[in-house]
Amino acid sequence: MSAANLATMAPAAEEVINLRQYFRVIDKAKWRIFVLACLCAALAYFGVSKIPPAYLATATLLIEAQQSKAVSIEEIYALDSNRKEYYATQFKILGSNSIAEEVVKRLNLKEHADFAKKLPFIHRLKAALPYFQPETVSFPVTPATAELTATELQLLVAQFKKRLTISPIRDTQLVNITFESSDAELAALVANTLGEVYIEQHMASKMGITQDAADWLTTRLLDLQVQLDQSESKLQAYREQENLIDVKGVVGLVAKELEQTAAQLVIARNEKNKLENIVRVINEYGRGNMTMLGSISEITSHKVIQDVKQAVVKAEQKVSELAGVYGPKHPVMIAARAELKSVRLNLSQQIRRLITGIDKKLATSKQDINSLEGELTRIRDHYQSLTRKENEYRQLMREVQTNRQLYDTFLARSKETEVTRDYYSAVARITDKAIAPNGPAKPRKNLIIALVFIAAIGFGVILVLVQEALDDTVKSAADVTDKLNQHILGLLPKVVKSTDVPLYHFFQEDGRKFAESIRTLRTNFYLTQSGNPKKIIQVTSSVPSEGKRTTSTNLAFTLGQMEKTLLIDADLRRPSICGKFGIDPEHPGLVNLITGTAKFKDCIYRDEKSGIFVMPCGQIPANPLELLASPRFVKLLDVLKLKYDRIILDTAPVQAVSDALLIAQYADAVVYVVRSDYTRISVIQAAVGRLLNVNAKLAGVVLNNVDTKKISKADNYLGYQGLYDARGYSSKTRAG
Repeated sequence: MSAANLATMAPAAEEVINLRQYFRVIDKAKWRIFVLACLCAALAYFGVSKIPPAYLATATLLIEAQQSKAVSIEEIYALDSNRKEYYATQFKILGSNSIAEEVVKRLNLKEHADFAKKLPFIHRLKAALPYFQPETVSFPVTPATAELTATELQLLVAQFKKRLTISPIRDTQLVNITFESSDAELAALVANTLGEVYIEQHMASKMGITQDAADWLTTRLLDLQVQLDQSESKLQAYREQENLIDVKGVVGLVAKELEQTAAQLVIARNEKNKLENIVRVINEYGRGNMTMLGSISEITSHKVIQDVKQAVVKAEQKVSELAGVYGPKHPVMIAARAELKSVRLNLSQQIRRLITGIDKKLATSKQDINSLEGELTRIRDHYQSLTRKENEYRQLMREVQTNRQLYDTFLARSKETEVTRDYYSAVARITDKAIAPNGPAKPRKNLIIALVFIAAIGFGVILVLVQEALDDTVKSAADVTDKLNQHILGLLPKVVKSTDVPLYHFFQEDGRKFAESIRTLRTNFYLTQSGNPKKIIQVTSSVPSEGKRTTSTNLAFTLGQMEKTLLIDADLRRPSICGKFGIDPEHPGLVNLITGTAKFKDCIYRDEKSGIFVMPCGQIPANPLELLASPRFVKLLDVLKLKYDRIILDTAPVQAVSDALLIAQYADAVVYVVRSDYTRISVIQAAVGRLLNVNAKLAGVVLNNVDTKKISKADNYLGYQGLYDARGYSSKTRAG
């Protein structure tokens, strides 16, 4: 896999929402979340226990449609009781300051514990200073005292409105009046009193408005009567002046006459145009050209012309028949030709008479048109005169009708107001009076504690997920496959005894779990060979302290149980194999073989306990990269491949120096070690990308230092193989 493929696959994996991963994170932290929720619920319990109880009492008020007494009163109110705006206005009035002030005064709420609040600091300071104190008890009320009283009332009203709730019931004329108080009896009393005050104030306002409306109606009625009399007089005078009886009927007759005359004029003009076209054609053909004139359709279609033409045809046919029998001078032929000439002469005379008739018709048509146009003008003038009179008559009539309607309306309403002046119906009534509640409505302790518990669980889940999102280290096999897109070779458990795994922990009794994980690593590595044995195995990591030395050493131990294995300390900058196996630091090794300063047999150390061969680093060189890039190093690897079945190279970290990148070109397989919950994913991706850029044969990733106590079942299924002891697979079980 190339670095480009890794770069394209990683973002694609990140874009997928892995719900299983979220569930695993929550499952790991479930007890911490539960403890947090319990603590928050306990704090909420102690908090709500300190809150004083509050009682709610509700009275239901029915706001009825206003009783109609006079149209003028409704107009003055500017409210329609059938509209939503009317009820919305009444709801606002219920919560107004004026009604609240009346309730506060009527019930003397100043003396109640809920309203016994301190005055603002400035007023308490004035009361404390001797300068503002009255000299005697009988000192008259000062403006400062009056202001204090007004301020006190405003404070009481503000506190009152905070405890008051006006709640209209949807799609009804009902409204709930709810009041909150620490005293159940007071809560019910205030709710009922507020409804009564609202009804009383509305009735008082209605009485005043009704009286004002009645007075205004009486005054206005006199003015309307004078206007009606004047308009009727004007109408009668105009009718007598113009001698009008039925204006509408006369106008209709004239309009009909005008329409008929206009239609006759149109017909006459069409006839004249037709005759003019015929005369124009006659003049074009020439009045003496009887042949051409005889071809005009208006002439040929005339019955007289058609009869004469038939006579001409018969005469011509007769001459033609006789010409075959008699000679030209025969009397019969002479008579036939004379008859033909006579018929043709008659045809010409008939055409001339017809043309003369057409000329006379055209002249008559022009005279008729002139006459009709004059008549049309006269009728139009007469019609306009009548319409002007009709319009003026209608204006006067409308004024009379409007004044009469206004007068009749005001007269009727005035009589109704006079009759019903002493009766005023309530705009609302209380349908359900408030009663003192049996128990407090606030605080709802159980609900608050439950909500706090649920909110704490949600907060804990979010906190855990945020912490998990911010922690971009590799912690499980799923992270290796999902976030790094690499094959997982094995997982090495964390050894609790020490920060560093002991050298022979693989062979010890308490290291069975660790040894089993190493064997699983060996098995998974064998499965990657696909029939092509990988002799040279490079072990590296991203940064130091990830456990590559422990991995390479124990991998050599487990391979050495089956094959002849050589472990080479190829970290020429910070070698550690010598110290691990207790080898003398001056012992010759890889550097000495490359430089030719020591023999092969002197550079090899055999570990008796594990049976593997070890080649230490030797003398630390000043130019390690040049030594590894030399042909002698490549030749040395070829020789070692003939002597050993497996060669394990423990190399420097990829992100620290470039030694591992150079060695990776000669290795048959690269085992990449990642320390669990230690190295950032971006660092690992960058290091793996560098290896892939040099075409390294990356066999897979070994996840080291894994805390088995934190591994979930899902992580175990996703690749945590071989750690059977962590799940209860004891030696006794294996023996069975």
